Amino acid sequence: MSGTTKENPTVKPLHFLITGGAGFLGINLVRFLLKRGHTVTSLDIAEFDYPEKDDITCVLGDIRHKKTVDRLTAETDVVVNCAAALPRFSKEEIFSTDVEGFRIVLDSALEKGVQRVIQISSTAVYGVPDHHPLVETDPMHGVGPYGEAKVAGENLCMEYRDRGLYVSVIRPKSFVGPERLGVFSLLYDWATDGRKFPLLGNGHNRYQLLDVEDLCDAIHRCATQPGSGANDVFNVGAEDFTTMREDYQVVLDEAGFGKRIVGLPAAPAIWALRILDRLGLSPLYPWVYETATKDSFVSIEKAKTALGWQPSYSNKDALLRNYAWYMDNLASFEGQDGVGHRVPWKQGVLGLAKRFF
Repeated sequence: MSGTTKENPTVKPLHFLITGGAGFLGINLVRFLLKRGHTVTSLDIAEFDYPEKDDITCVLGDIRHKKTVDRLTAETDVVVNCAAALPRFSKEEIFSTDVEGFRIVLDSALEKGVQRVIQISSTAVYGVPDHHPLVETDPMHGVGPYGEAKVAGENLCMEYRDRGLYVSVIRPKSFVGPERLGVFSLLYDWATDGRKFPLLGNGHNRYQLLDVEDLCDAIHRCATQPGSGANDVFNVGAEDFTTMREDYQVVLDEAGFGKRIVGLPAAPAIWALRILDRLGLSPLYPWVYETATKDSFVSIEKAKTALGWQPSYSNKDALLRNYAWYMDNLASFEGQDGVGHRVPWKQGVLGLAKRFF
């Protein structure tokens, strides 16, 4: 392709294939790339129902269908693999999408001569850590089907890198921003209704988040980094974060009811959530409630040094930006629920407990 992008005259426009392009990360990445003069194809099993639909190529399809993937990679410079079955999906669905589907993407990219593949992994590959900050060379210990599948996906990246494919792996912390609901919708819903919000434990643990725009910037840098500097693994997360209690309190303050974060005794609360989870009454999956009382943060020095990446948003900034979007769009998703990032999560028994806060 000829020419240069709008925001960086040294970067030529590229054609991106985003798998899972209709999801929360997908739509934010589409917007980020279009602003920089790139062209985009979205491949997703869900309809792309955003205003940007006419500005990109939308393909309704599945990464587990090789013919579809082959047709698209033949015209692609960079593949960003955002497609994933999330933790609330069945183990079979998670592995068939996150591992076998991803293998098809890598195979196709290698066969069709795609310049770069960028895998959106997760810091869930570290399991339950015994130290902080976590660095990219720490061992991977996936917990549960989702964590195990992300580890397997990273092992595929190493395999295909050895076969000559340029593969960047990004391990983001939990990311928030416009279009994000999921587990964060619990906090926003309770804040909007003028309720206190419960945290497991005392909330004094440090839990790093990430704004989706900062994640999109890291992806773009992996796609455009000269040479082989991005053919590697990178942690990304906010640089400025405090404790869960302090960071989450900004949302309650923004809601304006004078409510506070309240801590719950960790051990009995976690046992109660385990029981509710088995009964199908908890909105939280094990990875959330088993790690919510612990520190969780990664070193981002490698991404800063190798990619020249610098996050712009703190935890508080990211939460407030997401909450502002939530309030602006509340009417459009009232009455919806589900298990994905773009819909409010079913509150289960927590919805009944809200009246006591």
